[in-house]
Amino acid sequence: MPRIATPATIADAPEKSQPLLDAVVKQIGSAPNMFRLIGTSPAALEGYLGMSGALGKGALPAATRERIALAVAQINGCDYCLSAHTQLGKTFAHLDDAEITANRNGASNDPKADAAVRFAAQVTYARGHVTDADFTAVKAAGYTDAQVIEIVQHVALNTWTNYVNEVFQTEIDFPVVKASLAA
Repeated sequence: MPRIATPATIADAPEKSQPLLDAVVKQIGSAPNMFRLIGTSPAALEGYLGMSGALGKGALPAATRERIALAVAQINGCDYCLSAHTQLGKTFAHLDDAEITANRNGASNDPKADAAVRFAAQVTYARGHVTDADFTAVKAAGYTDAQVIEIVQHVALNTWTNYVNEVFQTEIDFPVVKASLAA
């Protein structure tokens, strides 16, 4: 049961959050519970959407961004984000079940993406305290400095949403995927 009320509709959200939530609907077709919950704080919603939007224009492909989100959600044990990114990964990034399983295990079946996902998983596990070998491996796979910065930023952004959804126990409004079950 959620710890705070999620606005049932966009009209129930704070006035300053409503145009931001309308923009989410235009982009993905709905305003999932997480967005409406975060919209309880218009500043938090604006910050989240701003960072997410900026990273969406970054150097990492959408599929790699979804792969990272899946790995981070699995590591952090966030069923909401794992459920959301499994659906988004299939729908928007065209990831298949085998790839999603690999991502949940901190890897990828795509050789280049594998380095990014492994690095993101290590950043998550080590809370940023990666080794020189971890850093060298992602660079050796061909990732630029800008892309490595974006990988770290995706870990941070996804960790934040994982924490929001776990702290507030957001009701899952996607087909449910459990982090507790082996991937």
